[in-house]
Amino acid sequence: MTQSHEITRLLREWGDGDRSAFDELMPLVYAKLRKQAARHLRNERRYHTLQTSALIHEAYIRLVDQTDIQWQSRAQFFAVAAQVMRHILVDHARAKHRERRGGGAVKVTLEEATIIVVDERDVDLIALDEALNRLAKIEKSVKRKMGRDQRGF
Repeated sequence: MTQSHEITRLLREWGDGDRSAFDELMPLVYAKLRKQAARHLRNERRYHTLQTSALIHEAYIRLVDQTDIQWQSRAQFFAVAAQVMRHILVDHARAKHRERRGGGAVKVTLEEATIIVVDERDVDLIALDEALNRLAKIEKSVKRKMGRDQRGF
């Protein structure tokens, strides 16, 4: 039996629920998956932190959990594997983007944040309240004046 027929047979057995077929399948498809992963990574930015082998291993973890696919051919398997790799790269990029945008920041309630800010900056709350009240009076005065100016025309 040729390797391509063997791959198709193992895919069908795996699709029928035989988990050991997947273990037999992986050594047969690893080289092609490696080429796919390398091709995907070539399209990424330079110095990408995800390596080829890590991409393959992550794809393996996601593929092994596929239970609702009736595998028809090698081409279908490699197409699904390519799609899984693309999703991994997108997830990786989103995680990196979140990190740069404060994704690792500690979440606190508004009350906790107020306490932290007050403790860290030693704010004079009375002076702040007076300043806000003065600002509110100025705002009212400006609005009244603008209302008179508009009625005068």
